[in-house]
Amino acid sequence: MSGGTIKSVSPSSPAPAENQPAATEDLAWRRHIPALASAVAGIRQASDAWDAVSDSFCDTDGWPVDEHGYENGKVKRDAEAWQHVEVFLDHGPEVLAGVRATAQVADYVEGPISEDLRSLRGIDRTLEHAAKLQREWDQIMALMDASLPGSRKLYESQAQEERNADGWHYADELAIRGPALGRAADYLVRRADAEQSAHAERARVALARSASGPRGTLPASPPAPSAPNAPVPGRSR
Repeated sequence: MSGGTIKSVSPSSPAPAENQPAATEDLAWRRHIPALASAVAGIRQASDAWDAVSDSFCDTDGWPVDEHGYENGKVKRDAEAWQHVEVFLDHGPEVLAGVRATAQVADYVEGPISEDLRSLRGIDRTLEHAAKLQREWDQIMALMDASLPGSRKLYESQAQEERNADGWHYADELAIRGPALGRAADYLVRRADAEQSAHAERARVALARSASGPRGTLPASPPAPSAPNAPVPGRSR
């Protein structure tokens, strides 16, 4: 379970320097990208499963006729979605900070991820509010354990339902904005890989060229030295 603390990443964080590619080995946050993709899929799955059955609890005007079944369905949806929100709290802030540190100024202006980068501004607030909700839950559980030993078993389920219900709004927002974060992160990692491969290839070619020596026309051989003690021609008598 997430501890509810995230690294604060301000939407107004200074943009990285232009033309400053990040080395692939420095992109430690890349390992979190699959977890975010899985979390988005999980939230959508919980939402779609509820949408598929919610109408069966309502009349033609959309009002619940089976309130017990309707509420139980929402409780199930919210609980499943919150599990994936916790994944975002564990992995999202590091990926978000990594993307903003790696993206170049030009990436925000144009290019395949410019729109995704601009849309990430709102995801900070979503993560911060979800983290605050989780911290409040942790505090409530700690108070129960400290003040009323044994009361946690009685009230934990109800408190959990309330947290999950409040968290559904953040889960829904993350399902919308999360894919933009994943796309931007994936693109920047692949670009860094390509840049590193190109750099390695240039270094390999330069090394091979240096090892083979200079190529071209060989220099002319120096003239042969004259024979020592050669007789000096004299006058004929």
